[in-house]
Amino acid sequence: MLRQGTILNQRYHVLEHIGDGGMGAVYRALDMRLENIVAVKHMLLSPAPERVAAFQREARLLARLHHPALPAVHDHFAEQGDHFLVMEYIEGQDLSELLRANGGPFEPRTVLIWADLLLDALNYLHQQQPAVIHRDIKPHNLKLTPNGQIMLLDFGLAKGAAGPHGLEHDGRSVHGYTLQYAPFEQIRGAGTDARSDLYAFAATLYHLLAGVPPPNAPTRMAAKLDNQPDPLPPLGIRAPNL
Repeated sequence: MLRQGTILNQRYHVLEHIGDGGMGAVYRALDMRLENIVAVKHMLLSPAPERVAAFQREARLLARLHHPALPAVHDHFAEQGDHFLVMEYIEGQDLSELLRANGGPFEPRTVLIWADLLLDALNYLHQQQPAVIHRDIKPHNLKLTPNGQIMLLDFGLAKGAAGPHGLEHDGRSVHGYTLQYAPFEQIRGAGTDARSDLYAFAATLYHLLAGVPPPNAPTRMAAKLDNQPDPLPPLGIRAPNL
């Protein structure tokens, strides 16, 4: 873990550790050149040249994205063998924190507003060439800003989905996933595409509206193979106020 006061790339003054994402620790830092606050992700990468090259491609891919629900990517650099991604710092609380604080689900009308913007963001990501697949959508990666804006964070698992310049040529998820929200195909390593994000998004919406996450995909698949009922309770039962 980086210490408070560390200077990175002769530019970024580390202020505090604020969390851990899909591929590394995240820090709040001061950009001493532009005098503004940024988020710096210390990437946990294999030293293999192909993984470093993949990270560099990912950084360039993310830097060209511009959408109200996505944080801007400003910079990437290497220092003493470590790799860093510099992003817009987003204030607020993630939805997993707010679910715990609320002690239950969110109002359906509020979730509908969030869902509309997030689906627009996913459509934007999936329309890129190559398509950008987030691969770890969940309440923890959705942050609500003080002015009520919903943001999709932690692109540590994002990848270009196809083509010779995609980050994973075979489409496999090698970095991980979150069991409660990932589709069965991703969990068993069969690959990811836009449908993976839509499954995770739907599982996330279920959690936001029901107050509890859905049964994970392997549990549901096991029930199907055993000719047992689907263990997923209909949302209307979990959230009768819909």
